[in-house]
Amino acid sequence: MTNLTSLIKNLRDIMRNDAGINGDAQRIEQIIWILFLKVYAAKEREWRYDGTGYKSILPQECRWEHWAHDDGKGTALTGAELLHFVNDTLFPTLRGLRVTRETPLRQAIVQTMFAEANQYMKDGVLLRQVVNVIDGIDLEDYSEIHALGDIYEGILRELQSAGSAGEYYTPRAVTDFMAEHIEPHIGERVADFACGTGGFLVSWLQQLQRQEQTAADITAISRSIYGIEKKQFPYMLAITNMLLHGVDAPHIEHANALTHNVLDYTAADAFDKILMNPPYGGHEKADVQSYFPEDLRDSETADLFLVLILYRLRQGGRAAVVLPDGFLFGTDNTKVNIKKKLLAECNLHTVIRLPASVFAPYTSITTNLLFFDKTGPTQETWFYRLDMPAGYKHFSKTKPMQRAHFAPCDAWWRERTVIPDPDVEGAYQANVYTRQQIEDGGYNLDLCGYPTAEEEILSPEETIRQFHAQRDVLNAKIDARLQKIAELLGVEQ
Repeated sequence: MTNLTSLIKNLRDIMRNDAGINGDAQRIEQIIWILFLKVYAAKEREWRYDGTGYKSILPQECRWEHWAHDDGKGTALTGAELLHFVNDTLFPTLRGLRVTRETPLRQAIVQTMFAEANQYMKDGVLLRQVVNVIDGIDLEDYSEIHALGDIYEGILRELQSAGSAGEYYTPRAVTDFMAEHIEPHIGERVADFACGTGGFLVSWLQQLQRQEQTAADITAISRSIYGIEKKQFPYMLAITNMLLHGVDAPHIEHANALTHNVLDYTAADAFDKILMNPPYGGHEKADVQSYFPEDLRDSETADLFLVLILYRLRQGGRAAVVLPDGFLFGTDNTKVNIKKKLLAECNLHTVIRLPASVFAPYTSITTNLLFFDKTGPTQETWFYRLDMPAGYKHFSKTKPMQRAHFAPCDAWWRERTVIPDPDVEGAYQANVYTRQQIEDGGYNLDLCGYPTAEEEILSPEETIRQFHAQRDVLNAKIDARLQKIAELLGVEQ
């Protein structure tokens, strides 16, 4: 089996020598479009024999075996000739593929993948080396393609630590915990309206795959996912991720989920389960807010996504959502209105308070997991504070959160007991509050939080990273306030 970890290192080393590649974000994008075409070629070989009469959407000259595969006879394209083909034939052809509503999804994804993709490399010899490394992956080997799917998650973790790419990654421990406790069942459909690289969808698929027994189950599982991703780069990652995890026709749209009037959604647009980590810290302009009822309009992106979830969760459905502390203790009119709607229309049964460093090194914002279902109004809500595991002062890139760290919460989930805070008299690590208590408290959901703080000496690098993260959060809050003031004054920004 190919050493896939070494493979990624080799690719990075090659691309570091290319003048057109600048940083990890461009390296990832370069790897992804090439890897996608390699995986797509393997899938096409399967589809030709699946009895559906499959026909490729790709012209002959743009198929992997005709331009990328090196048979060792010295005839493979390289140097200026390869660059000319990729830049002037491959990319224009794939971007210009004719796609209609009738085009099968597994064909249409090629055009959407390349609509905004970029080819950064300027050295055709180095590009040939990159293509050869990826061509060397044996995707005919069942165990290897599944290993690649698993290691793909590691690729994302490793490479997304640079720049803004990190905003698309939710730790696997978190996605697995949420997917398990949302209780997936074969035949249900799940949605993630800001799916990033598809981490939640992978965790969902793996939960269902443990239940599969028949060929019909396999088909139902592959059709159970739905995602939307606004940005091209993570969209490309998500499509490739789904192909690697056995979804031949991934129903993932490249769009902004917030730019549709929520009042127009019907029961046909609703989902059984919703799993997501909405983008937070950003703000939306008035034109995006206009798609929401006036009393629920907010410039905070995460708040709008929660409203969207309330409109697209079916009756009887369940949702698990990551939200920042700001939503829990926010007392402005819009946040209170959203919380009122949440408690009135859904059963917010559990809130898990997470340690501040779960998303390190991408952000230091403290987050929470909200679990609710559309079975009636909230009567009571359990809060549980997940403390740092023994031996940890904080999570980091080299010491990330593991699924096993949720073990105390898993045990508590089954028992639902009140747990006094061991260090602070009168405080709680876990407790239950009635809806009336929450209403009397002004809809402040900042309960069973972290009342104590330890002084910690950080490295210079970590200090700078946390400073930048905190500054980004403050800048986002300032921008949001300025946006609201401008809207009230009728000033264009």
